[in-house]
Amino acid sequence: MTPIVFLDTETTGLTHDRRPWDIGMIRREPDGTQREITLFISDVNLSGAELIGLRIGHFYDRHPLYRAANGGAFDPEQDDAHHLDPWHVRKMLADGECLVSEPRAAEIVERWTRGAHVVGSVPNFDTECLAAMLRRHGLCPAWHYHLIDVEPLAIGWLRGLMSADGYADKSFCTDIDTEPPWKSDDISRACGVEPPGDDERHTALGDARWAMRLYDQITAEVDE
Repeated sequence: MTPIVFLDTETTGLTHDRRPWDIGMIRREPDGTQREITLFISDVNLSGAELIGLRIGHFYDRHPLYRAANGGAFDPEQDDAHHLDPWHVRKMLADGECLVSEPRAAEIVERWTRGAHVVGSVPNFDTECLAAMLRRHGLCPAWHYHLIDVEPLAIGWLRGLMSADGYADKSFCTDIDTEPPWKSDDISRACGVEPPGDDERHTALGDARWAMRLYDQITAEVDE
């Protein structure tokens, strides 16, 4: 058995050179113990950012160094994190949240994902971005090459349930169209997993938790 890391990122856009600014990871060990972390990148490079991409993740509302805590005006009393050392963990924001430089984030991601199976929704979008970050700082991505995408996994699971003879209760999955294109919310609800609310949607850790709930539902034993 190998560790599993449920993972998601919020990035500066959709281009090939996008940069992560919010990284959420939940690492589950083979014995079932798990821990989670959120990393905000303090020195994120916005020179190639797409404004629409930043808006999707609510960058200017959520990033600790950019969010408009006082209506958008810079206030040194409230924004003292600007003056801290950017090469180390600069400020603990809350339990499991860290504001770190990109080199430090690369080290943490490498350690958390080394040897693990990465699980997420379209996880290659995240791993491609993170792999580029690791290599920028002299590190090698060491997660398992076989990524686990919960959406096609869910579609296969639903098709199996809907075709299974004698399955006791199919009521929660009878209204889903399993032909592509798929909608994440519809797939999730069809599997009995409620999507995240507005306070968690398009946050890295919130979407990683969503992928974890869906994965656990799919891989749980089914009572017939």
